[in-house]
Amino acid sequence: MTEHLPLILATFLLAGMVKGVVGLGLPTIAVGLLGLVMLPMQAAALLIIPSMVTNIWQLCDGRSPLPMLRRLWPLLLGIVVGTLTISLYLQGAQLPNATRWLGLALIVYALLGLASVRFTVRATRESWLGPIIGAVTGAITAVTGVFVIPAVPYLQAIGLEKDDLVQALGISFSVSTLALALSLGHSGELLQPAVLGVSALALLPALLGMAAGQWLRRRISPERFKRWFFIGLLLLGADLALRGGF
Repeated sequence: MTEHLPLILATFLLAGMVKGVVGLGLPTIAVGLLGLVMLPMQAAALLIIPSMVTNIWQLCDGRSPLPMLRRLWPLLLGIVVGTLTISLYLQGAQLPNATRWLGLALIVYALLGLASVRFTVRATRESWLGPIIGAVTGAITAVTGVFVIPAVPYLQAIGLEKDDLVQALGISFSVSTLALALSLGHSGELLQPAVLGVSALALLPALLGMAAGQWLRRRISPERFKRWFFIGLLLLGADLALRGGF
């Protein structure tokens, strides 16, 4: 893994910058780019510390997260159950063609973003739809290490204001990261001290990138930046899907 250290640090710098501009994208960019040189769950193991710390940073806006937690707990419970259930089923084994599945997940996410697809979910449906969306998100997380589909479109569909959406995304990503850490820890192979050391080292470029992204957000159009972000994801996902396995 040390032979890929320059790529790892550069990847987290870029992923942090994207997160700073659009409020999401760190796990997607990190796992997607590192998936070019390693298996998705190996890349996901490096994500744990940078993802958790940057999500906490995103949540520190002075508002209590408790009201949002009360609203989102069905989704969050589904994420945890889905991630751990599929991880226990796999028992630390890599799903065949995991790289291809990662590529397909990125393609779906990019196409939804480029098409500006917007769904609407009534508040009365959140109690039963939230756990389903969470479980599917958790299952995809356990296989690919990416936890944006379908949680992000769902959170965009429940009628949150901009600041509330940013908080909801931070909470969802934090819970997904914790569930992913538990599943990787259970496998016993992916969260070795050496891996955690590289993950901790990747925190610095991630934080620097996020700070740079927040500075950049005040000077460019976030919508235009997001469009190019999705185009890049689409190309990356297509490459990973065509590669298949290693």
